[in-house]
Amino acid sequence: TILNILEKIIEHKKTEVASAKASTPVAELEKRPFFSREALSLRASLGDPDRAGIIAEFKRRSPSRGVINDKASVVEVTKGYAEAGAACLSVLTDRQFFGGASADLEAARVNMLPILRKDFIIDEYQLLEARAIGADVILLIAACLKPAEVKRLAGFAASLGLEVLLEIHSEEELDLICDATHVVGVNNRDLRTFTVDVERSIRLS
Repeated sequence: TILNILEKIIEHKKTEVASAKASTPVAELEKRPFFSREALSLRASLGDPDRAGIIAEFKRRSPSRGVINDKASVVEVTKGYAEAGAACLSVLTDRQFFGGASADLEAARVNMLPILRKDFIIDEYQLLEARAIGADVILLIAACLKPAEVKRLAGFAASLGLEVLLEIHSEEELDLICDATHVVGVNNRDLRTFTVDVERSIRLS
């Protein structure tokens, strides 16, 4: 099931984050050119009448679908999204399960649109990384986090000038919304059964 995959991803992410902290100190992240750039606003872009209100995603593969397109050029694809009126770009940076990389997000930075770092955020260090690679928005997945963790991570992201997209998929997860979560997204796929119910968004809103 996806939940088992999610648990597996989070366990691996803990090891990955520990390794990243050991190899790249925070002071080094803070020196990178993108770290001090002014972030673009997802909220403003979603409300822009000249844009489509869509967050368009660049993803090479996924645990459920396998390889989607491992030969695609992140620059070509994201430029196409931007030209088609996307309000925001979403770039997968998880390597182990989605074939992504921080370099993909950095390459997509040629676009003057907000970019969401799509990853499994469990630690403040990943938010500093997001800033350093040019992200404007970070994703917090309610299914992976406790309410106190969402509040802590969202608050830290906001202190870095990053906006927060909180992904929820159940009534119980509405309790994880806090002042520092700028945008709430509803995953219409049930993480236990794989079924998709578009009415879920309407009920939760």
